[in-house]
Amino acid sequence: MSLEARGLQFSYNENEPILRGLSVVIPKGQITALIGRNGCGKSTLLRLLNRLLEPGGGQVFLEGRDLGGYGAKELAQTMAHLTQSPTAPAGLSVKELVEFGRHPYRGFLGRASSKDREVVDWALQQTSLVELADRALDSLSGGQRQRAWIAMALAQDTEYLLLDEPTTHLDIAHQLEVLELLAKLNEENRKTIVMVVHDPNHASQYAQNVVCLSGGTLLREGRPADIFTEENVEELFGVTPLIFPGTTPAKPWCVPLRTL
Repeated sequence: MSLEARGLQFSYNENEPILRGLSVVIPKGQITALIGRNGCGKSTLLRLLNRLLEPGGGQVFLEGRDLGGYGAKELAQTMAHLTQSPTAPAGLSVKELVEFGRHPYRGFLGRASSKDREVVDWALQQTSLVELADRALDSLSGGQRQRAWIAMALAQDTEYLLLDEPTTHLDIAHQLEVLELLAKLNEENRKTIVMVVHDPNHASQYAQNVVCLSGGTLLREGRPADIFTEENVEELFGVTPLIFPGTTPAKPWCVPLRTL
């Protein structure tokens, strides 16, 4: 089974539609990258997939069930969502942030169980943050801070992980740090990851499935090698690219040369 959108429609305040009857299937156990020009509906689609927004038409299905049939707690135990540029109270430690991820599992009194502590420790280990657990979140570098937010999402212990531009505002080294972590989580823990990205090479090198949006509709979907051709990149981004083989033929590199 998988995460699937069927005929999604959405607009803000009855304005011009953001999504226009979009249908797409997110393969289970893979990293899917959502790409396209600004305003094409990538972030909106991500929010609809996690029920942060209600569609004006169409449906979302998770594991074959209508998303509307999930209770809030059940959904939070199945899918974690990390928004763009998340914020936290000043002085909050890394470990305290990660512990927020266990809220969907807390009982009436909200006390942490041994299972909660075990999962928090695991999330810190997976993100290489054990030594920084007691540090204030706002004292960390951009890459470390983003890893802490990902650790919080991991602490939800969900199979699906949705991230909206996880590399925003990070330098190149920290971008790769975050993307390599996501690749590790997918490979070792079989997390199904959906991420909005702007850089086509991030999609090509780290995703197995690429979803291209244009004007609120699905332009095309497929493997990086099938998506990142000169013709497709010209149509999707309006630039003339240079495409050349990456480390494997399945993951080509894309260098934008000029606008059309």
